[in-house]
Formats: sequence, structure tokens, C-alpha cells
Amino acid sequence: MKFLRFQYLTGTHTGVLTDTGVAPIAEINARRGLNLPDDLLALIQRNAQDPVLPALADLRGVATIPVTDVRPTIPYEVPPKIWCIGLNYHSHAVDIQAVQPEEPGSFMKPASCMFRPGEDIVLPPAHVSDEVDAEGELGVVIGKTCRFVPAGDVRSVIFGYTTTLDLTALDVLRKNPRYLTRAKSIDTFFSFGPVIVTEDEIADVNKLEVITEHNDGICSRDFCSNMKHRPHELVRFHSDSFTLHPGDLISTGCPKGARIKPGDRVAARIEGVGYLEARVR
Repeated sequence: MKFLRFQYLTGTHTGVLTDTGVAPIAEINARRGLNLPDDLLALIQRNAQDPVLPALADLRGVATIPVTDVRPTIPYEVPPKIWCIGLNYHSHAVDIQAVQPEEPGSFMKPASCMFRPGEDIVLPPAHVSDEVDAEGELGVVIGKTCRFVPAGDVRSVIFGYTTTLDLTALDVLRKNPRYLTRAKSIDTFFSFGPVIVTEDEIADVNKLEVITEHNDGICSRDFCSNMKHRPHELVRFHSDSFTLHPGDLISTGCPKGARIKPGDRVAARIEGVGYLEARVR
């Protein structure tokens, strides 16, 4: 199942992406006698307490809106937590002349650095940073409140997967690794979505290929199987340190980032998961 938050006419809504278009939650509620929230984060949180996905499995007879008539937007504006993983691919470590850490090199990003799909990445003034790269990544969306998750139970706490774009001010980071949070948190330095694909749609997350497109070409591509710390292990590892909540996001790293400048186009593409594109100014 693929969920999409979108703008249509004068409102912003949540729906299920189908072969015929987008089935709005409001229409599903009316047809099925349900009372599901028309908000994707609230829907994920509701599903954690009372599974609602089975009620959405059969949408026959539910009217849909053509995809061309809606404007996709970010799944939700303020994720409970945004964790990102640095240097998870060997090729990325080589690219920035760094050594891969033995444990996941995780760091947090604030919601204030997010931009919506379809909006622009706005580069900072040169005195703040003059060397920025953009990285297409796989995002893991947590579906249940959990702590100390056994390796064999990880799939049960994942709501789904999405595409992310994670940006870095490389010159800021190069000055001192302690500047990582600032180098990663400049305005418009993160986005995710617009689609979230439920966990059951992905037979083997390690077989997904993560692609970063840059202008008319491909900057990097690699499979999740080549991550030092694969997606399920990232969930298990982080749950040992703190409680994970529905809607938390873990962006799992990039094979190599694209150096970007005004006028560029950059995108994350993961077949079976989604496509997230942005222009740079």
C-alpha cells in the first residue's frame, strides 16, 4: 500500500495511491463507514494502536482523483524524530576521505531544515557554506512505539519506507567533525516522501537500489545489501538506546553525494519505493 499526502483544490489531504489515482481517506471513510484521520502522521499513530491497514486493502468502489490533478507534498511536517546515518556506504567514505565508523554514525536533524517535495533547495550564502552536496537515501518509517527490539521482530515495528534527500555543507563539516549537526541542519537541507510504501510491499529491503540523480545523469547508485549497517539493523541498534515512536524517520545513508549549484536538479530514486526531486537555487 502506498500513502500520499497531497494538495487538492483548497485543502491538504491524505490518500492511498492506486492504479487508477489517489483514493482520499475522506472518500474511504464515507464508503466504508470508517473514521480514519485525514492526516498521515495521525494515521500511522492510529495504526500503531488499532491496525487500520487491513480495512484499506480492498478499495473497490472507492472514487479516486487522477494523480495529475493533485500536488504531492511532504508526508508530515514535523516527524517525531529524524535520524540520519553517515558513511554507511564505503563509497561515500572514500568520496569525502573519511573512515567508516564501526557503529552507525547517526545524527539528528531538526524539522526546521525540511523542504516540501516540489519546492526548491535554497543554497545558503557563500559565507555560511560554499560546498553543498545532496544525497538520495532510503528512509525507514517507524510504525510502533518500541524499545530493545529483537532482530527477528524488526519488521513488525516498521510502518514503511520512503525516499529522502539529505544535504550537507561539506566545507563546514571539514573544519571540524563536531560541526556535523550544523553542517546538516541548514534550512532546506532535508526532505522525504512524497510516497510512503508500507513494509509488506517490500519483500527484501536489502535488494533495493538507492539512486541519486544529478541533472541529466546518475551521480551514484548502490544496493542496501552493501550498507555497513543495513536498514533492519539500524532500527534494532537505535532501539537499544532510546524509545522509537510511530512516525520516527531513519534515513539510512547514501553511496555518494552530488555537489550541487544553483540551477541544478537532484533526485532520489528507489524502484518500488518512490521518487523525490528538487531544483536548486
